[in-house]
Amino acid sequence: MRNDSFVKSTETLKKTVPLMIKHKVPTTPTNYALWYTYTSQQNPALNAALDQSLAEQGHCTPTLCDELYQAYLASETDRDVQQIKLSLTAMMQELSHSMADTLSSTTDFEDVLEHTFDKLEQAENDGLSLEETTNLVKGLLKESRHLRQSAGNFKGQLDSAQKEIASLRAALNKSQQEANEDALTGLYNRRAFDRDIESISQKQVPFSLILLDIDHFKSFNDNYGHQLGDQVLKLVASQLKVSCQDGATAYRYGGEEFVVLLADQSLSAARQQAEIVRKAIERISLQDKKSRERMKPITASMGLACSEKNESPVQVITRADRYLNQAKQLGRNRVLPIA
Repeated sequence: MRNDSFVKSTETLKKTVPLMIKHKVPTTPTNYALWYTYTSQQNPALNAALDQSLAEQGHCTPTLCDELYQAYLASETDRDVQQIKLSLTAMMQELSHSMADTLSSTTDFEDVLEHTFDKLEQAENDGLSLEETTNLVKGLLKESRHLRQSAGNFKGQLDSAQKEIASLRAALNKSQQEANEDALTGLYNRRAFDRDIESISQKQVPFSLILLDIDHFKSFNDNYGHQLGDQVLKLVASQLKVSCQDGATAYRYGGEEFVVLLADQSLSAARQQAEIVRKAIERISLQDKKSRERMKPITASMGLACSEKNESPVQVITRADRYLNQAKQLGRNRVLPIA
């Protein structure tokens, strides 16, 4: 029996390595485990998922290998550690934004305080009416309450986060490799994009990409606070997940920028995909919970590019970025080039 098992393993090994070489998959321990299992046909669900991906994209990116390994082969412990890392990252990001909003409120209050003292000094010198002086004091009290509420909210978040962080740290083990997922939006991150586009380029697979930037995103943070800005990012990411079809993969590129990678797809296919995404983002409706104010429509500008022969990924990204900037200059909420 042991002999039979050894012979079978050897046969599987002889098939696995050439298959990985054919698809230009790096021979890392996790990749080897994934493709060995695929070749041995021990996991029908894994084989079906990998076959579908190869049929749609014609290749297997590093991110896809990682995703399939996590989904079908990684132990529960490995997956728990990965989730803990993402939760911890997201929490730190939320706390950072809460602190920024609180500090902003403090700065605003200092400005109001200085302005009020100037007015009160004027009242002493020029003689303001009782009503005008009373209105100044009322305004100061209103701003003071707003600051107290903002500081109280942050303190509550900080107390809660400290307990949760302590719990997460106790469970956090050293991970073998960085996450491919952006903690805030749930999309693939910049690291995953860089690995995937480099892999596609090395395999000489033609590709198109969509570089997307949320219009006037800074105003969302300035007018409504970073937490609502984060909500905008999450909603846009959600629309990208739903809208991306036919092998298109969405990533958070950085800040309010996203990128969609379309392997073995033409520029016209990328343009069609971009218009679907643009219209989906336009339909997002969001309300500020504090003021009950309905936010202005969320829109995005996009630049497209298709790889050309002997062109590096950086050159393709640069061309897409140039079209993205043109789209902004021409009024935003549009896709360029048109044809």
